[in-house]
Amino acid sequence: MNVEANEFAKNKGNSDSSLMAPLISDYLDYRRFLEDFYLYRKNKTRRDLRPYNYQMFSAAADIKSPNYLKMIIEGRRNLSDDMIVKFAKALGLSKEHTEEFSHLVRFSQTSEPAERNMHLKKISEMRVAQKLRSGEIDQKTWNKIPGWAAWIIYAMVDMQGVSFDIPSLKKLLRGKASEYEIETALNSLLSSGELVKDPTTGEIKKARHLIDDADEIPVALVRKLQTQLMYLGLESLYQDQPTEREFGTLTMSLTKEEFEEIKFKLRQMRKSINKDNSIARSKSKGEKVYQLNIQLFPVTAGHVNKAHLVSNEAVTEAKPEADTELLSLEKNKIKEVIAEPQKVGISELAAAALSSLAEFKEA
Repeated sequence: MNVEANEFAKNKGNSDSSLMAPLISDYLDYRRFLEDFYLYRKNKTRRDLRPYNYQMFSAAADIKSPNYLKMIIEGRRNLSDDMIVKFAKALGLSKEHTEEFSHLVRFSQTSEPAERNMHLKKISEMRVAQKLRSGEIDQKTWNKIPGWAAWIIYAMVDMQGVSFDIPSLKKLLRGKASEYEIETALNSLLSSGELVKDPTTGEIKKARHLIDDADEIPVALVRKLQTQLMYLGLESLYQDQPTEREFGTLTMSLTKEEFEEIKFKLRQMRKSINKDNSIARSKSKGEKVYQLNIQLFPVTAGHVNKAHLVSNEAVTEAKPEADTELLSLEKNKIKEVIAEPQKVGISELAAAALSSLAEFKEA
């Protein structure tokens, strides 16, 4: 299954925004949103006695400079906190969309990766909430998709020596989830039939796959879970010993054809590993739950097809090398994020696996 749907199509420049009112929730570039808003208003009033212009926007925003909007759109100025409020007023944004616009501006203007992540997370949460309220994302479908704790507990069935009482599970999760969260996740798995409990022995067994129909999974939820997985890797970098993990990076310039070939090879490798692991677990239990992340993404735009290949492979016989120059975030900031994740809105997650997430994404 391929769920690479683009939620922010207006950033691609493939629509005539002067013909319809732009929606802020379609954008990740606030300057593009402002430009499309201006073009829309200008086109809408082109036959009026006084067509819409930059001066009118400044008047509505209570700004003295008549061309301030133009300078912002062209990237010659940034918006301050006060100006964000004034711009939101001139744009006619609601209170909720003003908050969204504020995060959008800060996301675009800050160069600090951790801060960008925080604002991106807020933007995503707000847009998911909007889609749930409007019915664009079905609430029942959203609720029945297992959360991260459920995926980990599901994987623990293949781990030796696991006692499925709540205190034991909390200890295995290294205290990253509350007893309430663990109990809710376990009960959900049992009630929905993914796991079954032997009435005689009390043994917990897998009954079926966590996801029967991958097409039902909202893109926003897939992205949420994958984001959590990336932060699991970030936590592991500083919490686990080098002999317990394996991190490596490779930055290279690729053609489109080369990118597609590597992408295919990575998928085949992941499926092969998953198959081998399934066969091994059918014969005996594992010792720990690990997470394997494979990320291939572009780091440049335009005509230069440069991609950054990051393969975070957590395996039992990991090597201690590749412990430097692993991430683009500066090390001190990463430590700060790990130490106090609430500052950037990052949930404290258990360092364990959601081993099936990538598989159902393309199964």
